[in-house]
Amino acid sequence: MAAGYTAGMKTAVSIPDSVFRDAERHAKRTHKSRSQLYAEAIVEYLDRHAPDAVTERMNAVVAELGPSASDPFVTAAAHRTLKSVEW
Repeated sequence: MAAGYTAGMKTAVSIPDSVFRDAERHAKRTHKSRSQLYAEAIVEYLDRHAPDAVTERMNAVVAELGPSASDPFVTAAAHRTLKSVEW
């Protein structure tokens, strides 16, 4: 395998020139290949837009923490916050 190439699917996408330039600068600053940067960006996007995956991760954290005594102030604040969030 040639240097700089990674195993996996190759694809071509069209992006605005300004986005490309910003991505190139970021890749250089972080010492990442363009492929690595784009792959990480897509994974992050998918994670943020997959509500089931977010719920599963949150449930895992709650399960790991286990049951605990609930602070009435925290409970009331959480209820107020959840009521104001658009689902």
